[in-house]
Amino acid sequence: MTTVFALVDCNNFYVSCERVFQPKLEGLPVVVLSNNDGCIIARSNEAKALGIAMGAPYFQNRTLIEQHKVKVFSSNYALYGDMSHRVMAILQQLEPEVEIYSIDEAFFHLPACAAASLADQALAIRRRIRQYVGIPVSIGIGPTKTLAKVANRIAKKNPAHKGVFDLTACRDLDGLLAGVQVGDVWGIGRRLAERLNREGVFTALDLKSRDDDWIRRRLTVTGLRTAMELRGIACIAMDQAPAPRKSVVCSRSFSKPVSSLTGLREAVSCYVSTAAEKLRQEGLAAANLHVFLRTSPHRPDLPQHAESLLVRLPQPTASTPVLIKAALRGLDRIYKPGHGYRKAGVMLTELTRADRIQQNLFHRPPRDDREVMAALDLINRRWGRHTLQYASSGLAKAWRMNREHISPAYTTSWQELPKVRAGG
Repeated sequence: MTTVFALVDCNNFYVSCERVFQPKLEGLPVVVLSNNDGCIIARSNEAKALGIAMGAPYFQNRTLIEQHKVKVFSSNYALYGDMSHRVMAILQQLEPEVEIYSIDEAFFHLPACAAASLADQALAIRRRIRQYVGIPVSIGIGPTKTLAKVANRIAKKNPAHKGVFDLTACRDLDGLLAGVQVGDVWGIGRRLAERLNREGVFTALDLKSRDDDWIRRRLTVTGLRTAMELRGIACIAMDQAPAPRKSVVCSRSFSKPVSSLTGLREAVSCYVSTAAEKLRQEGLAAANLHVFLRTSPHRPDLPQHAESLLVRLPQPTASTPVLIKAALRGLDRIYKPGHGYRKAGVMLTELTRADRIQQNLFHRPPRDDREVMAALDLINRRWGRHTLQYASSGLAKAWRMNREHISPAYTTSWQELPKVRAGG
């Protein structure tokens, strides 16, 4: 039995997550903002039709948004991450070979069987995800990953396809590729597309039709692989096992400048707690910790300072208190009074599996540390993130991100679960 590649892509994912819990937003223009409510990072189709550009600063579009009563949301990453997990879990229940490509995309193998056409199989998957999670998705099918990407774009852009497009059933593949701009091909970015345009390559068909030597000289082996994929020759295999994580980074820009060491220590403690939680979720431990902070590069009229420091740990750990102590020692060394810092963060590196830590003869880890961390994670999973937190993270958190339009954590906090009222 032959198999083909399929790509599932959640439509306007962040917006769709908000609409699941506020169905009244269906058919209305909606946008989602980046950290600190800075730029527009997600738009409903209705918002796109108004001319609101992706990545545009929120303040530049405020008049247009207010004029058309566009609903605005701050980024709710806890909600989006949980909804992504639910979509991927449904897909993994239905298909044995799944490669999660991003928060809203996944490749999977679709078997070509006589019982149902490829499109019918994809439609069934699409219906299941919509029914169980509430997220609309588009599915593209092709003999290669690159062509599945092309098919997905067609499925998403043309409502007549009802969210599914099977490129393997296309009788005129060249005609279809002639209508795809080369910059829209997976792996061809804007700058590379501009260079190809200067060479007379404007469409996916143009790239597919070029001589192999010509492609290799200009685009290296990676570009040749893309061209081969456009010809229907699979060169990019499924990657079901993600590459081992090399680092964990947690950083945020502040809603306003932070000058006090106390405020910075609270922020860094909070970021370390999040990073340590990620380590434990993946069964990892870190041997190195980097702490960094910087002022705003966009305010050259103010005192500038940007610095980072590497702190080597006695042995790899995922212990929140151990990592907090190390980070605060580093922060104390790089902090300079009299500066308004706009960003701080931590990066954990030299990661290793937590069950393969080499012991240090001259260092004894805290007693019962793993049990304490397991209890901390269990309580926070059950009752919501930050139910239990270390005192060094502070309470008021005046430094936290500006999120004036944040929606509730509908699925990850007991306090913010949607309420259903039944009539008597």
